[in-house]
Amino acid sequence: MVKRSLVGLGILVGSLIIGFFAYLFIILAGDYVIDEKDLVMDSATVLVAENGDKITKIYDENREIVDIEDIPKHVQEAFVAVEDSRFYKHNGIDVKAISRAIYKDILAGGKVEGGSTITQQLAKNVFLSHEKSWLRKTKEAVIAINLERRYPKDKILEMYLNQIYFGHGAYGIQLAAKTYFNKDVSDLTVAEGAMLAGLPKAPNYYSPLKNLKEAKERRDLVLTLMEKQDYLTPTETVRAQGKTIALDFQQEKRNPAYTTYIDMVIKEAKEKYQISREELRQGGYKIVVPMDLAAQDSVYKSFQDGRYFVGTGQEKPEGAMVLMNGKTGGLLAVQGGRNYVTEGLNRVQVNRQPGSTFKPLSVYGPALETEKYKPYSMLRDEELSYDGYEPKNYNGRYDGEVSMVDAISHSVNASAVWLLNKNGISDSKSYLEQLGMPIEDKGLGIALGGIDQGVTPLQMVKGYRSFLHEGKTIEPYVISKIYNNEGDLIGKAKQEEKKVWKRQNAWYMTRMLQQVVKNGTGSDGRENMEIAGKTGTTNYPNVEKGNKDTWFVGYTPEVVGAVWVGYDRTTEESYLNSGSSLPTLLFKQVINEMPSQQGLSFKKPDGVKDLAPPIELIELNDLRASFGMGDYGVPSVKLNWTPSKDERLQYKVYAVNEGETTLLDTLKGEGEYSASGKNLFTLPDFYVVPYNPLTKQEGEPSNVVSISLFPSFGEEDKKDEREKIRKDREKEKKKKKKNED
Repeated sequence: MVKRSLVGLGILVGSLIIGFFAYLFIILAGDYVIDEKDLVMDSATVLVAENGDKITKIYDENREIVDIEDIPKHVQEAFVAVEDSRFYKHNGIDVKAISRAIYKDILAGGKVEGGSTITQQLAKNVFLSHEKSWLRKTKEAVIAINLERRYPKDKILEMYLNQIYFGHGAYGIQLAAKTYFNKDVSDLTVAEGAMLAGLPKAPNYYSPLKNLKEAKERRDLVLTLMEKQDYLTPTETVRAQGKTIALDFQQEKRNPAYTTYIDMVIKEAKEKYQISREELRQGGYKIVVPMDLAAQDSVYKSFQDGRYFVGTGQEKPEGAMVLMNGKTGGLLAVQGGRNYVTEGLNRVQVNRQPGSTFKPLSVYGPALETEKYKPYSMLRDEELSYDGYEPKNYNGRYDGEVSMVDAISHSVNASAVWLLNKNGISDSKSYLEQLGMPIEDKGLGIALGGIDQGVTPLQMVKGYRSFLHEGKTIEPYVISKIYNNEGDLIGKAKQEEKKVWKRQNAWYMTRMLQQVVKNGTGSDGRENMEIAGKTGTTNYPNVEKGNKDTWFVGYTPEVVGAVWVGYDRTTEESYLNSGSSLPTLLFKQVINEMPSQQGLSFKKPDGVKDLAPPIELIELNDLRASFGMGDYGVPSVKLNWTPSKDERLQYKVYAVNEGETTLLDTLKGEGEYSASGKNLFTLPDFYVVPYNPLTKQEGEPSNVVSISLFPSFGEEDKKDEREKIRKDREKEKKKKKKNED
């Protein structure tokens, strides 16, 4: 017994001697060089919508830094009671605690007890590794003493409480309060503060979500220590220990619907504001973004629906979609792929061949700007060869000529190439460059979107925005404003417009693109608002009826969007066997779910002419002739026919006398005409031709009639005469086209 006591006494004396020299070494070590940059803690960057709603965070360590004034006194006392009861008395190290720890370590033959102060724990977490060694412990003490020399106790406690980890991804006391109790730290009760104070020793083990019994025991221990150190009365302690742990757990979750958008925010922060990915994850910025949460969720949900992605490969095709605020340029929603992952391939910014969605930008817009062509100008629709380049209409049909409106509505390839050839490739490329789509291509394939490098869905949205907003483009963005961790505004989106088209032509294009959605290739599906847009498809030449890319690009009165569907790499095994109807349906599905877009209609800008509705040519087969009396009792021939309900349609009345055809008059909206005077001396034949004043296009001639003195002149003769008239008119048309060429 005596021998054991002597051994213990020797160990104690030795421990005190070691402790004394260690303390002396620490004191003599003088000022340890502390880099204050190391004390700057990582803080989460928060993304908020323009209405102030929080969207998500970007971080390495999810932390929200708070001032010590915002942390209740009883919360501070709970941490002091359990972690460092002599915190306010020592100068960074606690000699008594060190001696006790050394004594226990020697008895155990190894490192078993810490004895670190709060200041030492801060030093260890910020400046040192977590290895257990005498050298590291000495460095820790030296740093702790120098921290105490430099900062007051409240500042050290503030840094400590903001720095420590509480489990479940929560760093710092503020986020711990939000995670476990869904409240700010300033609202924590005594019992709640004590529970949080018990976590840092072993966050996983003492988590109330995993080990409720152990968590309560640990909390009650903290409360007992608070009472022993006169922070609580016995009554307050009993009352607090009698409470159950009532959690309102709110762990930060990453919504997969936001992944593409977050990546684009990080990319834009670096490119426009020179803030690196690492700094953004650590710097505690506040970023205001133009995201429409409902639209983003709808886009993500639609991309999980396999009905919109149909192909032949083992995996379904990929896709991309972007929606932009047409006025500001702010991106409302983006999706870079069906299963987009962080820092993955963002197909919103990947070049693809745009197909026929390119026609309004590369052909029809530039043609309107020349003022040689109008929406109802007639274009050639024939199979033609351009030095070996022979564009085909997708449906194999050729009408000879077609109006620009119909060519756009029904995506007529032959007329688009013919018009580009007429207008000039250099002119087209000049406008594309102004739209932010410079291309190297030099061939007529530009008309059909057959360009070598392709364009991105984001570029297409920027281009189509020019039609919506009076001929002007604007740069898309995902960061409206950005504030640093002190709340200072350090960046803001520039909303500068650039004029490309005349206001009149932009409005004409909107009206024509509306016809695509109403009656043309974009008519699949329903829409709850007016939409203007264009479909596009690029063929895969290795497979009959196989496609590489399918598109829909369009806009409502407020939102511009683009959808692309296709494989990242098209092969003979993996290609699209579906068309542009699927991206069209996907676009409409998302837009229809946006509450802000319901019932919207396009409004004509002031100072521009509206596009008249199309006029349909009719067939006239009921022309009738009868004798009548004209003015002053002069005999006349009265012609009657059934006119179109559209009173804008005109009618050209012709007389044929001894092989010579004479235009008698052009009538508007009427169904009768009186021929008198010299026209009756030889009793000529008559016929009427419908005329469309918008397209300057004539229809087929009517049946031929006359007032004959010889009843034997029969109907068959009139049919032959009508056919001759048709053939003569066709020859005149061909002669006119030849002269134009």
